[in-house]
Amino acid sequence: MTQTAQKPSKTHNPKTKFHISFRIILSVLTFALIIYVILANFNDIKAAFAEISKTNVIILLLLIPEQLFMYFCCGQMFFSYMAAKKDTKKVSAWTLMRVSLELNFVNHAVPAGGLGGLGYITWRLKPFGATAGQSSFMYVLRYIITICANQLQTILAIIFLLIFGNIGAGGMWIIGLTALLSVGIILAIVILIAIASSKQRMIWFGKAATNFTNWLVSKITFGRKTTVLERTTVDKYLDDAHENLITASRHKKLLLRPIAWGILYSFLEVATYWIVAASLGRPDILPQIMIGEAIGSVMGSIVPYGLYELGMGGIMVTLGVPFEVATPVVLITRVIVLLSTIVSGYGFYQHSISKIGRQEKSAIHNREDI
Repeated sequence: MTQTAQKPSKTHNPKTKFHISFRIILSVLTFALIIYVILANFNDIKAAFAEISKTNVIILLLLIPEQLFMYFCCGQMFFSYMAAKKDTKKVSAWTLMRVSLELNFVNHAVPAGGLGGLGYITWRLKPFGATAGQSSFMYVLRYIITICANQLQTILAIIFLLIFGNIGAGGMWIIGLTALLSVGIILAIVILIAIASSKQRMIWFGKAATNFTNWLVSKITFGRKTTVLERTTVDKYLDDAHENLITASRHKKLLLRPIAWGILYSFLEVATYWIVAASLGRPDILPQIMIGEAIGSVMGSIVPYGLYELGMGGIMVTLGVPFEVATPVVLITRVIVLLSTIVSGYGFYQHSISKIGRQEKSAIHNREDI
């Protein structure tokens, strides 16, 4: 007696359903954040478009290749370190820029002072072979490199202004502020390295961070949720970051390329403002831009996007740049970067999050772009 073959019944994978729901929620939330960012800056956008009519458009168009190369440098900071460790195969320049554009978009769209970017880049680099600890190490390294490079720019700019006597009345307090920031930055970096370089201190930090976070969440939720971080997960994450720091300290050549790309990246950040200033006929205010951007970048690493430009403009005015010059330079640059970030990054970001839950490693190993 023959048996007829039965077609396998279709089963619903709850994990797949979760991924689909999560993608939809994330897409809607991101789009809402974009609308919020645009509306919150709508007056600045209108004012910037009014000021653009005063610029030399040909000079202003130099921002296109300059910005693309800047994002390429940002991608190289991550992937050159991974390539030096032989943790990933070589990727194309297009992939480098694309990941950088996505990261830049997340840092601008998510008002979390850089934490949103850390979470995103950890997930985004995972298919390329990077662990969570390694991604975090590279992300923090990127900030350390750029902040230190900005401080170098500040010192050079201050020396230039002191020699040529172009510091405005009251501008000397900027020198004191810069010195204070430099000491604070160096102290913070030393503390960070001291903690991360010791296994015992990392264990202590993991325990303290886990207990504090769970306690805070418990208080906020009135005891409904008592555990948001698992100690074993935190320890594994910090141990991974610790191992990457130890590896980098033993093989310092691994850091040469990321540092070189990071220095170039930070100078290109300044070049963005300088191109706008040059388009307004004021290329001579480069030193003031360097000082203002350096201090602003420190603020920008710990506060939501948009606040540090206000401080940057004030610093430039204090250093002798006329208000009617400093304001349009900062305003036009802010709006151009904001809009270009949304236009250039949102599509790539949306395409990437649509892959949540799918297997991508085979494509990467075949040197195909995601």
